[in-house]
Amino acid sequence: MGDREDFLGWFRTTWQRAETALHDGDAGPRDRTWSRRAPVTLFGAWMEADGPDEARAVFARLAEGFSHARSAAVELVAADVSGDLAYTVHREVTSTSVDGRPRDYVLRVTQVYRREDDGWKVVHRHADGGPDDGQADRSLFSTP
Repeated sequence: MGDREDFLGWFRTTWQRAETALHDGDAGPRDRTWSRRAPVTLFGAWMEADGPDEARAVFARLAEGFSHARSAAVELVAADVSGDLAYTVHREVTSTSVDGRPRDYVLRVTQVYRREDDGWKVVHRHADGGPDDGQADRSLFSTP
């Protein structure tokens, strides 16, 4: 198996399980998929962070609001590996509860990963709701 196949195996198992856990209120698995070494940047759909500690604080805040995940599908658009760096471009189609209210939303996501001593780690994430296509509620933690 080559680097790309190894990376995609990790992405489709470890990383995807971590995202499902986050949307069910558990930030621990996501925390373990992110690097503890700078630089780490997060330009999320709702919150931003610069550095590993700030990113983990965001994950904890998100997990506090998420519960009762019903689905968290990932539609991979593009991915590749070059040495110790990799990237994905994908859509996350999520059905969960946010602050106790059922929510469905789709995010466009670009992530960059670095191979570290203990495996692949996310070092950058950009996510947004994209243009409104009327298919899902794209606001996350907004008030009605």
